[in-house]
Order: sequence, then C-alpha cells, then structure tokens
Amino acid sequence: MALSREQMAQRVARELKDGYYVNLGIGIPTLVANYVPTDIDVMLQSENGLLGMGEFPTEETIDADMINAGKQTVTARVGASIFDSSQSFAMIRGGHVDLTVLGAFEVDVEGNIASWMIPGKLVKGMGGAMDLVAGADNIIVTMTHASKDGESKLLTRCSLPLTGAGCIRKVLTDLAYLEIENGAFILRERAPGVSVEEIIAKTAGKLIVPDDVVEMIF
Repeated sequence: MALSREQMAQRVARELKDGYYVNLGIGIPTLVANYVPTDIDVMLQSENGLLGMGEFPTEETIDADMINAGKQTVTARVGASIFDSSQSFAMIRGGHVDLTVLGAFEVDVEGNIASWMIPGKLVKGMGGAMDLVAGADNIIVTMTHASKDGESKLLTRCSLPLTGAGCIRKVLTDLAYLEIENGAFILRERAPGVSVEEIIAKTAGKLIVPDDVVEMIF
C-alpha cells in the first residue's frame, strides 16, 4: 500500500540528526515539522525568514502573521529567530543548511530535479528551490512515484525544465526510498505491502535492486 503524505513525512523525519539546520520545502516536506523526534534538537528554516519553525498550530495557537514560505500558518519554537529574506538566502547560499527536503515533478538517474513548472499547464515559479539545491549537499526529494495517469516520475532524463542539475542523491516516494548513484536509482526500502515488482514497473530510469531491500516500519 502506498505511503500517505503523513507517513512520508514520518520517514523523512528519521533522517534528521541532532543539531541539524533543516529547510522544509512546500507540500509534503512541511509536514516533517510534526514528526521531529523528541530526543534530538533541530532548527527548521523557512526561506521567507524564520529559523526555528515548530509544529503546525492548533486553533488556540494560530497566528495569521506567522507563516512559512508556502504561506501556511506555523508556530515558532523557543529560541526561534525572525529576519528578512536576504539574510535567509545568505544562510542557504552560504551552505549553512544541513538538510533540505523538497518536492518535485520529476527526478532522473543523473540526480537532476524538475520542480517548478510544467510548460503550458503550471508555472509555480522558481521560488527558493534553485538556491536550495545549489547551496545544500544533503537533499531529500519527496514525491509520488508516478503521476495520476501511471506515468513514472523517476526517469532516465527529466523532460521538464530543470531546477538543478546533478544535485539529488536521495528520493522518497509513496512507494519506496531510493538513492541515486552512478547513473541509476538504487532501491533501499519499500513501503509496507508494496512489492519490488510494482516499484520496478513504475520506475522508468535504470533501477538497481539489491538483495537486502527492507520494508519500512511505522
């Protein structure tokens, strides 16, 4: 069974390490804030100028002026800092973010990512994604493995305009967790109840399947 958005966020949260500064992109990545392990201390960064995001607010804690880069209302944890976007991007471009979590339309075997437009259909705007993929060495992409029409989003080569080239090494989809090495996707984990055969069928790019692919546990 494919992972829910919440399960994807839970799985990404396992990649957080104590002391990390983490940028969460728009969409599924923002949900990671709700699953930060209680035994570690991380600072979540939003490129609109907030360092120290907390969980999403309840009705009692909501503040309409406190938003993330996706214009969602958020909370600020103890020790948070608020500053202008130029300082935020200086932090990103200076390589001071330990982990970036982004959504995407497509990723390919060369580590290229397309996440900002579908010509003739959707133009989200680049936002801070180009800076994030250029300024971070540790990036996790979260996305559905295939489109609603069943077309793979893990490709030999991206067909859409790129956000960044050769920058992606880790991909978490609703079916699997994969790493990108030497021009191929390497299957590391599969979602509960999802077969290796289904993942193979829905992966257009070269896929390497090791003998020790584990099933995720939630």
